[in-house]
Amino acid sequence: MMKLKEHCGVYGVYSYNDESVFPLLYWGLIAQNHRGHESHGFLTYKNGRFHRHVNLGLIPEIKAKNVKDWMKKLPGNVGIGNVRYGTSGLSDEKSLLLDAQPFISEYERKRIGISYNGNVVNNPQLRAELTERYGKIDSTSDVALLTLYLLHKLREKGDIFEAARECMENVEGAYSLAGLMDDGTLFIFRDAYGLRPLCMGTNAQRTCYAFSSESVGLDINNFLNISDVKPGEVITLSEDGIERKRIVSIGCRALCSFEFSYFARPDSILNGTNKPVYEIREEFGRNLGREYSEIVADADMILSIPETANDASYGLHEETGLRWERLLWRHRFITHRAFITPSIGERYGIINRKVNILKNKLKGKRIIVVEDSIVRGDTTKIIIKKLRSAGAKKIHLFVTFPRIIGPCFYGIDMATYGELIGSTHTPEEIAKIIGADTVNYQPIDMFIKAIGLRRSELCLGCVTGEYPTPLAQKIAIEMKEKFLKGVKETGRIYETYL
Repeated sequence: MMKLKEHCGVYGVYSYNDESVFPLLYWGLIAQNHRGHESHGFLTYKNGRFHRHVNLGLIPEIKAKNVKDWMKKLPGNVGIGNVRYGTSGLSDEKSLLLDAQPFISEYERKRIGISYNGNVVNNPQLRAELTERYGKIDSTSDVALLTLYLLHKLREKGDIFEAARECMENVEGAYSLAGLMDDGTLFIFRDAYGLRPLCMGTNAQRTCYAFSSESVGLDINNFLNISDVKPGEVITLSEDGIERKRIVSIGCRALCSFEFSYFARPDSILNGTNKPVYEIREEFGRNLGREYSEIVADADMILSIPETANDASYGLHEETGLRWERLLWRHRFITHRAFITPSIGERYGIINRKVNILKNKLKGKRIIVVEDSIVRGDTTKIIIKKLRSAGAKKIHLFVTFPRIIGPCFYGIDMATYGELIGSTHTPEEIAKIIGADTVNYQPIDMFIKAIGLRRSELCLGCVTGEYPTPLAQKIAIEMKEKFLKGVKETGRIYETYL
């Protein structure tokens, strides 16, 4: 729902027909605007020059009469774009605009630009190293660090494949990215674990290629989804053609499991699953019906917290025969984001206004409310309270994502133990805190089976405490010990750890 900062949406396009790629970038990002609302941007290349536009907020509506002006401002047959929500850096307007992607780094007449989705775990160490070499870095975000580090290695190695290898071996974290070199080469790569999704598509004539965080970014441009970008793979597109190399292979992958419950669009097909996300979410609902059949037998109806729990609610309905009533509705055009509202009272007020409840069918009813996840519990608590006020007799919460017990280091803004209600509370305690009769999580094994990948192919760090990368694991263990001893958390773990 509306409780977390998403990560980012990445798009890259190269046309061998020398056509303007801006329209393709525009629509590819429109399809992924759910992945980031803080800022957006485009970077194209033509005749030896970069052309960049970034701004805050959603991708703007462009009227037909203005399309040509945009294409003149952003010319070229190659380009990258981004929709962003920051999981590192400051969140004031000046900083958000400074950190907007695509981000360009320049040193001694060498330039590159990148659009990326992910997060750098060894953020402070990398900043210290680069600051010592290049001086003060104005940007507070890890995108500046990643771009500058990659530029440094490109100058040193003279080859993007080797520069990417250095990045994968020395920059810990998640990154699926599209980049532009100052000779017009488009380069694509993905971290060795494949933590964030990235796919490749082409038009019917195979004259234009696109790369997108989600397959819907290809669909909207009528591109065929031809492959995933493999973990540890680098792809370049230039006048000389396409070159692909898997330069780092660690023998496993760790795709973010939270994509399946919350982030991805229902009509996307994520890497390796070969089925749309909505089908997986329906199976989540069926699983909940099987696991908690006694509660189902004691309920009158199913409600879903819109919109990411709707598919699971349908699956629960199919499995149990219990009626799914859509009595909760989201006000689509309330655009304030709850987490950037200054005071707690104002934040709760915004959340309260974002969901409307049709009350006439709730009085005296025993209801199952399906939710995609519980992170902090604020939003869910307000909705439960509204359902109680509407006359619900019993409220059982069914949650598709297993209980979150630890922070994310790879691009979801849940970065401390203290903000996670599940890190120190049992389901029974959580039920009391949020005002539900019961809280019922989908078991981890059932969750994995519904996705259709192996346990070893998913990142489950936030629900198991077992992280795929070594520094993240080390930080998590140390910071949890400090937290349990009462040491105050002063910010995002990966931005304060040295």
